[in-house]
Amino acid sequence: MNKQSLIENLKQTQTFFERGTSCFSEEHSEFSPVEGTFTVAQQVAHAAQSIGWFIDGAFRNNEFDKDWEGFHSDTTSLAAARSLFSKAIEEAVAAIESQTVEQLTQPIEDEVVMTGMPKFCIPGAIAEHTAHHRGALTVYARLLGMTPPMPYTEVTATA
Repeated sequence: MNKQSLIENLKQTQTFFERGTSCFSEEHSEFSPVEGTFTVAQQVAHAAQSIGWFIDGAFRNNEFDKDWEGFHSDTTSLAAARSLFSKAIEEAVAAIESQTVEQLTQPIEDEVVMTGMPKFCIPGAIAEHTAHHRGALTVYARLLGMTPPMPYTEVTATA
């Protein structure tokens, strides 16, 4: 296990998320495909909040609100949600940096997030969860008639 690789994984997750959702602008903030689903801004804010849940569960063992549906119901600005996402990645990087290799190999004690898994699994879980929401946002973009860019390269997707 290489601590720097974990940090790079988090930064790559951010790059892929930001690039893959870069087709959205502030005017798309309140779009949702059907009533009762997250808006674009809420999807981004939820992805950000989830990063915090993973970090809290693995490194802080804090109790946190489990009202999954209630979070970010008032988020209406994509710019604000993007700021939350950037801050969440920064905090996740700081959490990894603050741990020793030995601490990162210890099992997660929290009973909400990946109980018993080694703490070094958290960046991978963050990447997976973030990819899930990036994928949902790709569908949103298609519904708006946009072709989202390929998240893994600077080249714009054509299909």
